Amino acid sequence: MAAYTIHPIVMGTKVFDKGMMTYQHNYGTPYTIPIYCWYIEGGDKKILVDTGEMHPVQSQEREEAIGGPILTFEEGLARFNLTPEDIDIVIHTHLHSDHCENDYKCTNARFYIHEKELETIRKYHPLDFRYVEDFIFEIEENKQIETIGEDGEILPGISLLHTPIHTPGGMTVFIETAKGKAAITGFCVIRENFEPPVQIRAMEMEVIPPGTTVNSYEAYDTMLKVKEMADIILPLHEPEFASTKAIG
Repeated sequence: MAAYTIHPIVMGTKVFDKGMMTYQHNYGTPYTIPIYCWYIEGGDKKILVDTGEMHPVQSQEREEAIGGPILTFEEGLARFNLTPEDIDIVIHTHLHSDHCENDYKCTNARFYIHEKELETIRKYHPLDFRYVEDFIFEIEENKQIETIGEDGEILPGISLLHTPIHTPGGMTVFIETAKGKAAITGFCVIRENFEPPVQIRAMEMEVIPPGTTVNSYEAYDTMLKVKEMADIILPLHEPEFASTKAIG
């Protein structure tokens, strides 16, 4: 079985209230999160998880806040001598706009997206304004989408789990590395969600659901499942990875 190396690349940021990450906690605390594109190195395919923002804000203030550089899609791929046209596979954790704005540039890629996420982006609830169907228009027109309806392995060492925590069609990506099975979460969280501070654990909470959830009770239980299944947890917006070159 292939052993992959995961390279987090910051391709955007958001500045908001920390409570957007940690359900019922940390409201009123300013917080900056990185938006990642993950390059999965290994095997014979060029693989990305998500594609980030099209026009990321690149400022010293935001880079200092997350502890690493903010790159455009092309700049990030160039670090690995790649162009968007070189990408073979893109796996989407979900289809909120900041995770798929560069899809149209990957003209030769197959896109793995859960069927529930495709349904939702076409007819989303007014509360979830983060969907913009225009960002997947080209890949739909070009028939580049592989619709996922069941959990399982899509390549040797890479498997998908439907985790409808942050969105109805969120998918967590499990990747075999030399250091164990890593999970790129299919929902927007930080390290604190999986490793709550002592005052939260004192309330007998083992994890904290994300600040925006489809169902908070189910989110809690599904996060525990992901935590048990993985050796390495990669929360989708954890700032520590902004300065990390390789995982696994």
